[in-house]
Formats: sequence, structure tokens, C-alpha cells
Amino acid sequence: MNEPDGTDTPWDSSQYLRAILRAPVYEAAEHTPLQRMDALSARLGCEVAAKREDLQSVHSFKIRGAYTCMRMLSDDERARGVVTASAGNHAQGVARSAALLGCRALIVMPTVTPRIKVDAVAALGGEVLLHGDNFDTAKAEAQRLADEDGLTYVAPFDDPRVIAGQGTIGLEIIQQDAGLDRVFVPVGGGGLASGIAVLIKQLLPNVRIIGVEHEESACLTAALAQGAPVTLGRVGLFAEGVAVRRIGDETYRLCSELLDDVITVSSDEVSAAVKDLFEDLRAISEPSGAVALAGLKRYASERGLAGERLACVVSGANLNFHQMRYISERAEIGEQREAILGVTIPEERGSFLRFARILGGRSVTEFNYRAAPGLDGSLEPGPARIFVGVGLSRGREERAEIVADLERAGYGVVDLTDDELAKVHVRSMIGGRAPAGLTERLFSFEFPESPGALVHFLEVLGTRWNVTLFHYRTDGADYGRILCAFQVGARGLSPEAEARELREHMDRLGYAYHEETEDPAAGFFLAR
Repeated sequence: MNEPDGTDTPWDSSQYLRAILRAPVYEAAEHTPLQRMDALSARLGCEVAAKREDLQSVHSFKIRGAYTCMRMLSDDERARGVVTASAGNHAQGVARSAALLGCRALIVMPTVTPRIKVDAVAALGGEVLLHGDNFDTAKAEAQRLADEDGLTYVAPFDDPRVIAGQGTIGLEIIQQDAGLDRVFVPVGGGGLASGIAVLIKQLLPNVRIIGVEHEESACLTAALAQGAPVTLGRVGLFAEGVAVRRIGDETYRLCSELLDDVITVSSDEVSAAVKDLFEDLRAISEPSGAVALAGLKRYASERGLAGERLACVVSGANLNFHQMRYISERAEIGEQREAILGVTIPEERGSFLRFARILGGRSVTEFNYRAAPGLDGSLEPGPARIFVGVGLSRGREERAEIVADLERAGYGVVDLTDDELAKVHVRSMIGGRAPAGLTERLFSFEFPESPGALVHFLEVLGTRWNVTLFHYRTDGADYGRILCAFQVGARGLSPEAEARELREHMDRLGYAYHEETEDPAAGFFLAR
């Protein structure tokens, strides 16, 4: 390490302070804004602000530490080139810094790294090597290449020069608001949290620094419990930017001494925080970039904070576009705005409508049903099981009330809101092929979305036709979409007469519809 005093002893706080104040980050990085989140501030009863590190040229704070470290290398070290390991954001920081400093950069990235980050590193001039399925495996390969090829390894977090570069964020934050009560910082390997904490605790020691980890990669929490860094058996990859199995030695030393608290958050809570950032600031954060805000919200709620000034670091925006669908689906649950229930109802006409009426004016967000065959494969009356989502305005309290209302009405209910299997897989697997002996016609509908829209649709639909398939999922658009199948051939009419009568009924409903009976997907997955 290039220590300011030329020794190999760990840096003390004064050395870090000098290094942060002298860090040449603005040769490569931006001075980012601290923006107030008006809607969230009103909801929490605190002044909430977001430090927008997603606005850096590489859409992440990592440029600060990478450039500071590489700028401090000798001319000979830069001439031989650098190598690093990264899940993506540090990689872009190193690649951008190498381009500015005119040196070679070899980046070892886990094979699970989102394509957007791999492409961004290549576009910045970095040489990408995909290796291993997690950060630690990539790191071992990068260190092997450093020894073998004479390259300088640029650590993503466990290096005082990198920590000092990240610490410039803390300096900016207190310059932008010296009246803060708490600052929430995401923790992966700990470089960002260490840098911010070592700066703020020297200049404004009364400001509390809270580290926030994703519950599936809480390496600092595990280290604090053991009294030393430990290696996690596995880490989740939803927030892959903080998916680190082992906290750094130096970052552990600083975090354990300087952080006032460390908390963990779930994927649902992170998804809700991504939504908050979009709604308040029109910022699109990657999951790891919203970890600190998720922690801020949980901390403020659990401890009943009121009237405090709170800040969080939005650490990155290198989001894989296809992740947005998952995030959007989980955000409502993370905010306690949606309940997911499994409900048993009688297999008879009108039961859908009676069930929906019990929910009252609440917004139904999802409704999945498929006629169930008997043991012999034939369609026979009996209980039906549906998968239903219900919008909430009062969180867990209202969720319990809904379950109680349905149970009083005689329905069997299973609350699946906190069931990971139900949220990830089961909700997409409801249905199947038609039972043997069932003939049905399949229709898709569109209708204007509003509170109670599904109940109104069922009321207009009536009970004349036996419904054998029903799928509805709101996606926040102005129009709701329903897929619905009706049993035909059981009323003694000719097929032509029954088809004509069914279409006449569809026309009288007044909703836009289209028959999907012959659709290839329906034939492959739904028809007998």
C-alpha cells in the first residue's frame, strides 16, 4: 500500500482525513447532489435526502475509489497495468480511470454479472475476463493474474487508497447538509461505509452512521457476531453489487469501530426503495443502489423516528433492464401494499362474485383460477383453490383483517405474502390444462382500471356461464386485462347456437374483448 507516511502500519483517522481531503477524485468524478425526497419525507415524518452517486459518469460511486488508488500508483506500476475483480461497478471505475491515466486494465468479472455492466466495461476500454460464479472466485483469479503477469491489483474495497476516495462522498454530504442526524450507507465489502464513517466521525461526530446490508449477503453482520471477518457459505445475487461473502480486513476494522449500527433488509424492501427513488426523484436505481434507502425506511419505522434529518447514498444505477419486472412485482409487497392469499372457494357458479364482494372496495391486484379435475381426470364439483392479490392501504393490520373477513365467511385462507416460493414461482404456475371432458371457449378482455373494477366486471359478467379459467394481474396501466374461459356444451344447445349466445353475451358486457380459443399458446398450455 502507498501509505502517506511511507509505512506499512494501518492508517489512523488523521491519515485517512488527510488522504480524503487531498484525493484527486474530481479529475474523474462529479460532485453529486443531495436531493430531498418530498413524498417519502412526508410519509416518514422526517427530512429524507438521497446522495445521487448514480449520476456519476459510470453511474456508480466506485469511480472515486478506483481513480484515487490508481492515481497514487507509481509510473512503473501504471506502465505494467492493473487488474481487478468486480461484480460490475468497481470494474467500470477501474476501466474509466485506466482510460484517463493511459494504462491497461484487465477486469475479472463473475459470470453472473449483468450484461449491461460487462458491455459498459468493454466500452470504457477495459479487458473483460468472465470467471467464476461469485466475487470471491473472480478475486482469486485476478490476484493470480496479478502475480503471474506483474499487474497491480486494484482492490474494490479493502485498500486505504480506495477507502479514502470513497470518503470524499462523506465530505460532500456534510458540506451539503451539516444538520444531518443520521446517514445510511450500503455495505458490500465495506469500502464506502468505511470511507464515509472515518470522515464524518472526525468532523461531525454526533452524526450517526448506519450500515445497511442485504439479508442474503450480510458479511459485516456475521463478522460483528464473530468478532472477526468470516466467509459466508453463500450470498444472494438480487443485489449483486453488494453480494460479497467476506468483509475486508481493513474495512471491518473501520466499520466495527465507527458505525453506530448495522441493519439488514430484504429483497422486497429493496424493491420498494427502488420504486420510492423513481417516484420521488425519477431515478432508476439498481437494487444494491437502493439498499441504503431501504434501511433508512426500516430504521425510521421500527424506531419511530420523527423530525430527524436523514440521508442515504444511492450508490449505483447499472440496472439490468429485465430486472425491472421482478422489482416492480415485489415493490408493493415490500411496502406492505399488497397481500398474497391462497383461498379455497366452492366450485359453483357465482362463487367468484361472492368472494370478490367480501373484499369490498379493495383493489384486487391478481386473481388466478383454473377448473380442477377430479382424481379420474374429469371435471367434478368441489372446492376450488385460487391465488389472489389484494391491495393494502394499512399494511399488516389490514392484511390480518382481510384474512379474518374471509374466514368468517367460511373460506379457507392461507396467507402467502411472506412465502418466497409463492412469490417467485407459484404465482406463475397457477393453472394447467383443461380437465378431461371439459369443452370451453377462451376470451381476453380489457376494461378501465379503477378501485372495484374487478368486482364490477364480475357483476356485469353474471353467473349464467360456468367460468373454468380466470387470470387477472394489474400492472399499473390504465386498462386491466383478464383472461377468462367459459364452459360450453353442457346446456343441450347446438354448438352453433351456444357460440352465438355466448358472443351475444360478450357484446352486451360492453368491454373490449377478443376470442383466444384457437391461440397457439392457449392450445399448448391450457387446452386438453
